[in-house]
Amino acid sequence: MNPAEGTSPSQPGAADELPAVAPQLRELRRRASLTLEAASRAAGLSPAHLSRLETGQRQPSLPMLLALARIYGTTVSELLGETVAERDAIVRAADMEPTGAGGWTYWQAGAPGRGMQALRVHVPYGSQGDIVRVHPGEEWLYVLQGRLRLRLGDSAHVLAPGDSAHFDSLTPHRIAAADRGGAELLFVHTLLQSPTAALCLGPATGHPTSGETS
Repeated sequence: MNPAEGTSPSQPGAADELPAVAPQLRELRRRASLTLEAASRAAGLSPAHLSRLETGQRQPSLPMLLALARIYGTTVSELLGETVAERDAIVRAADMEPTGAGGWTYWQAGAPGRGMQALRVHVPYGSQGDIVRVHPGEEWLYVLQGRLRLRLGDSAHVLAPGDSAHFDSLTPHRIAAADRGGAELLFVHTLLQSPTAALCLGPATGHPTSGETS
C-alpha cells in the first residue's frame, strides 16, 4: 500500500476522529470535473483507495484531506461538510486593490475561495516576456487594451483588443505586451491543482528561456 494512502479504519490514529466525509468527497470531485483516476493520481492515491474513501469504507487522514481540498479547489471545512460562509458574488471596482509583481499589476476581479481565479492584469512592455509557464488547469484571457504576444507551444499569436484565448495550461505558454504602452487583460484560470494564492501569469511561475520570439 502506498504510505500516503493512510491507515485503515481498524488502525488507531487521527483519521478515526474525523467525521464521515464520503458524500462530500464524491460530490466535490464531480463538481471539479475530475475522474476518479485523475483525482487519485493528483493526490498520490490509487483509484481503489479513493473509491473506498468516497464510499465510506475508509476514513482519510488530515494530510490526505488537505491534498484533496487543494485539488478540488475547496477547503477542508467544506470537505468535512461544515457550513461555509456565503461568499459575496459582487466585486466592486473600489474594492479591487492593485498588487504588483515583477512589473506586472493585478487586480482581483473575483471572490476568493472559488475554483477559479479572475484577474484584471496590466502587462508592461518588455517585462517577464521570457518566462515559460506550464502548470495544471485551464486559462482564458481577453485583451482590453494594447496588443498581446501569446506563444502556445510552437505557435505564436498577436492578440488585439477584443481578441481572446482559451487553452490548457499544460501547454507551455509565454505572454508579453507587444506595444510599449503595455497591455490590459481580463484573465481567468482554474485553481484545481494550484495554490489559491498563486498568480499563474506572474513572475513567480515558469522558467526563463532565451527570450520572446514571434
